[in-house]
Amino acid sequence: MRDLVNHLVNEQLWVPDLLAGKTVADVGDKFDGDLLEDDPLRAWTESSQAARAAWLRPGSLVTIVHLSFGDTDGAEYCWQMTTDLAVHGWDLATAVGADAGLGDELATAVLDHVAPQVAAWQGTSWFADPVPVPDDAAPQARLVALLGRAP
Repeated sequence: MRDLVNHLVNEQLWVPDLLAGKTVADVGDKFDGDLLEDDPLRAWTESSQAARAAWLRPGSLVTIVHLSFGDTDGAEYCWQMTTDLAVHGWDLATAVGADAGLGDELATAVLDHVAPQVAAWQGTSWFADPVPVPDDAAPQARLVALLGRAP
């Protein structure tokens, strides 16, 4: 679980630099290693607040973001980060026996955005292969199943 929280903190720390126009090479390895130290809550709070402030800056959704696999616009990067947070939030909640509570609106929005892209992700390390669920499964279950989790 610590590794997953560290991953989430890491992803949030990249946001201000990437939205400011830096490349992966510019950022380098400054966010490698244990970012949680002895206070995971502090690390999460500070990193997520910095990321949120960067997202709220005017123009963040239209800026070009230089990602490891190529350039994309800020809006697509925002969807990627939203997907990452929603699914890993589900992972964390499930790991501790809590209800992830993504809610139908968020789960449906993320599902609608990622569904057309999932086939292109097969064979990458991003997500496991989709898990079958009934057609009438709730949006949260369909989302996590599409991204390789067993709801």
